[in-house]
Amino acid sequence: MSQLEPIPPDAPLPPSLWTESAKPASQTMQLSHAHLRADVVVIGAGFTGLSAALQLAETGVDVVVLEAAELGWGASGRNNGQVIPCLSRADPDLLLKVFGAQKGEAFIGLIRDSASTVFDLIRKYGIECEAVQNGWVQPAHRPSRMSLVSARCKQWRLRGAPVELLDRDQVTAITGSNYWHGGWQNPTGGHVNPLGLVRGLAAAAMKFGARIYTQSPALGILPAGPNWRVETRDGVVIAKKVIIATHAYSSTFSNSLWPGLDRTFIPIRSYQMATAPIPEGLRAGILPFNHAMSDTHGDLHFCRFDSVGRLITGGALVLHNNFEERLQRRIGTRLKDMFPALCELGPKPFEHIWHGNLAITADAVPHVHKLADGVYAWLGCNGRGLALATAIGGALADVVKGLPESKSPLPFAALEPIFSHSLAKRVAPFGLLGYRWRDGRD
Repeated sequence: MSQLEPIPPDAPLPPSLWTESAKPASQTMQLSHAHLRADVVVIGAGFTGLSAALQLAETGVDVVVLEAAELGWGASGRNNGQVIPCLSRADPDLLLKVFGAQKGEAFIGLIRDSASTVFDLIRKYGIECEAVQNGWVQPAHRPSRMSLVSARCKQWRLRGAPVELLDRDQVTAITGSNYWHGGWQNPTGGHVNPLGLVRGLAAAAMKFGARIYTQSPALGILPAGPNWRVETRDGVVIAKKVIIATHAYSSTFSNSLWPGLDRTFIPIRSYQMATAPIPEGLRAGILPFNHAMSDTHGDLHFCRFDSVGRLITGGALVLHNNFEERLQRRIGTRLKDMFPALCELGPKPFEHIWHGNLAITADAVPHVHKLADGVYAWLGCNGRGLALATAIGGALADVVKGLPESKSPLPFAALEPIFSHSLAKRVAPFGLLGYRWRDGRD
């Protein structure tokens, strides 16, 4: 997380609930004094990179994955684990305006099916990651936000999503709380242990012959005749195609991985938090059907349970000083407002607090790039990366295997650096104040 804290030389996995609870990772290698060749090199071992590598390896493509630190070290191993088949702000009608009718509808279809893509992979490869596909619900935190959820639900229903608009009583039944005023749900969503999913994807890819190298940061990508030369700290990989899957961490280990890529997004720190296991009697009245939940606050209110009854939530801060103490107060109060029974947990309900970076784009939509012939990247999860990244990884694999870009659901576009990027990075966290202001007034 280069913008916020120094990176240790060996970049170990930061402590979190997931590092304590995920199934151990398969043994990987470190690239050392080697000169390798492959059909495809994937940079980044998160959801995008590993889903792409798995699909490539399973179909006989010789693929090398380079991870600068450990499997899931970036956003893929640090998030809340909610599997959500839509974007945070960009709804289908907006995507049509941005990408056009043909490509927009194709991309909407990929997003619509993205949660099913995740759970299908989990079932197909027997990945142990506490997977629960009981649905995702978005409640409206104010009566005025019902117009938003109604429009959102209608737009996704028109694109074939099995969504349902909910009244206040229905949301109360699903959440166990009368805090909200209605909402909508998608039964294809759910939640997982995200680090467990990462490690499971890696294990499956390696079974099909993918070579995964950790502690092997890619430092630069150079043309090498008809191929590409990916240089690392201790070795080189020559490949026909390259997938860059570094997202919010694109300049963490190298400022020259691909010029301009890190100026097309703003890295924003997001905090995740988990309680101790909540007693069964108390838990039974909170999200009783084990949904994933994130409501209509711009300053998101979200939560889900893990397999042993920990309630996992989180939030954001404008300033990061003394963040653990401040989050205990702020998010603890928020959680108890939503679920008053949790007042029994005391003034410091959270046993785990951790954080990671989101890649936020200026227009709130994902950006998919063909950087050069044979070099592809995407970024801009905007807080909805788990399902989206996994689905896009598979779609990128199809392209590098030869699917014409015109037939891909991916909307390829040129890099568009954010104007005054350095200034934008400094002021972007203060945008949270605007969200909080609007959350209480519209």
